[in-house]
Amino acid sequence: MKRAVRWALLSVGLASVVTAVTVAVTVAPSSATPPSGLTNVALARGTNTSHGTIPLQFGTDVAMAKITVDPGGSSGWHSHPGGAIVVVQQGSITVHQSAGSQCQTTTYSAGQAFIERPGEVDDVTNAGTVPYVLFVTFPRVPQGDSPRTDQPDPGTCPGL
Repeated sequence: MKRAVRWALLSVGLASVVTAVTVAVTVAPSSATPPSGLTNVALARGTNTSHGTIPLQFGTDVAMAKITVDPGGSSGWHSHPGGAIVVVQQGSITVHQSAGSQCQTTTYSAGQAFIERPGEVDDVTNAGTVPYVLFVTFPRVPQGDSPRTDQPDPGTCPGL
């Protein structure tokens, strides 16, 4: 009797392992979409140690960068753990945001600013004839982590 129970448990366990391996091999992993024509220059980074009135989380980092993208280039699909405050210094950009099953597209030009919410997935492209230049502040970045998280193409904006 004990041998039969042990054999049954072993068979169930083996079947589970085979199923897990089969699913892992046959399910295509989603991969990030890398940027193209993008230069990111880190300008500054510091850890928030204040208790001010802007809702920053104590102990997280605030990072700043100058981002340049050549004509025809893109940021690739990405998000930011603490969001981003973006100022367009030069050129114009088109932000393609995945919102549920929809693609929302907004264009910004030099002198305009916008905010990306934490975790918002988007791809920023340069359809212009000059490089675009952005100055970006990334609040609430976990200490030592990247202010950017590469994301797979969500499939909501065909043609990107």
